[in-house]
Amino acid sequence: MTREQFISHVEATQKSFRRFLVALCCGDNALADDIAQESYIKGYLSCDSFSNPEKFSAWIYKIGYNTFLNHKRGERLSVNIDDAKEIHSDDKADVSFAYQDLYKALKNISAKERTSILLFYMQGYSIKEIAAIEEISQDAVKQHLSRGRYHLRGLLSNN
Repeated sequence: MTREQFISHVEATQKSFRRFLVALCCGDNALADDIAQESYIKGYLSCDSFSNPEKFSAWIYKIGYNTFLNHKRGERLSVNIDDAKEIHSDDKADVSFAYQDLYKALKNISAKERTSILLFYMQGYSIKEIAAIEEISQDAVKQHLSRGRYHLRGLLSNN
């Protein structure tokens, strides 16, 4: 893939990709931007080996998902007890965004359930495509969707 083709594909998919990442990061726009930027850099650096332009969207989503997981693995919570008393909420959702309740609920389900829900309902990927992006079986995706819907239903009915 040439540089121009990569840029063209990025321009065509960046809005939906960023929307996916913002939801995956539970409304944390800054984190979503960081992950998007890192994902595009990783994609650009490996675009020479990428040969199927029709699958660019799924490919970049997979890179973004893996980048998100790597970020989460690297997170360490280090707050001493005195500082913790000052914390009123850990909600990082953009308060002006209309889907704040959904972001709060998404934050309380597992990352695997959240990713499957977002890719299926928000981005319109099929179960087979989600399985390829997350590198899991189709049955696991169905299970994540089922459990995610159940958990979200319970969390959103409490609001």
